[in-house]
Amino acid sequence: MITVLWNFGSDLVEFFNSHFDPVRDTVDILLVTAGIYWLLLLIRGTRAIQILVGLIVLIALFLASELFQLAALGMILERFLGSAVLIIVILFQNDIRRALARVGRGFFPSFSAEQELQVVEEIVRAAGILSQRRHGALIVLERESNLGDLIEAGIPVDARLSKELLTSIFQPSSPMHDGAVVIQDGRISSAGCILPLTLRTDLPEGLGTRHRAAVGITEETDALVVVVSEETAKISIVLGGEMLQGLDAPRLRVVLRDILGGERKELPEASEVAGGLEIADHPEVERATAS
Repeated sequence: MITVLWNFGSDLVEFFNSHFDPVRDTVDILLVTAGIYWLLLLIRGTRAIQILVGLIVLIALFLASELFQLAALGMILERFLGSAVLIIVILFQNDIRRALARVGRGFFPSFSAEQELQVVEEIVRAAGILSQRRHGALIVLERESNLGDLIEAGIPVDARLSKELLTSIFQPSSPMHDGAVVIQDGRISSAGCILPLTLRTDLPEGLGTRHRAAVGITEETDALVVVVSEETAKISIVLGGEMLQGLDAPRLRVVLRDILGGERKELPEASEVAGGLEIADHPEVERATAS
């Protein structure tokens, strides 16, 4: 084994001595590093990262089988990894499509800060109306994580986001009012979606299926969820498995703007909201942590 490692090291040094060009190879390495870093940022927080780790483990096992001359293991892994490109395309098809779309948006931006504020306003106004009417609602805003493989297909909508459409969807007489509305790229992509429920047992008492679904989807993704309770008419916002309850429209607006604008990575404490609005002034507001 020592001899094999020594020969490998000698060959590597000889290769670099004969082929290494400082300028060209440094640029090459920097570009590859930037590409890998961008890829990791893209799949961070998705199930794709787990699949990627599994593939890395298999490659490490294959290299170990070559090093220690494990013929049977090496043959099996060689057959499997021989189709690695096809496997990656199949497993990561949603993420590849999302990456290409993001590159396109980089050259042709389609979602400006002004549109982001408009999205917030439509959601806040709809939540306020639904709260007054005591109509339950579950609104999911997709961010970096792809929600496609976690949400059972609902009814495709693909419509411009508006408070009128949201309030219509969550009318008790609507066939889609029991599910979730998913917002992607500032548009309502689908409605009546079924979200994965959290398995936690330490949530506050009195929370129904909507709240458990909101916590469930945010435990596995970086989605931002707005919930309106049908029983209490309270507005809640959920992120990262944590829930901020008892919000009104102005405070919901502040929290949504801070998170979507990148100023916050997590929910604020119950005693503060950016912009000078104090949640502490309203004792009914509380923060429920699902952890």
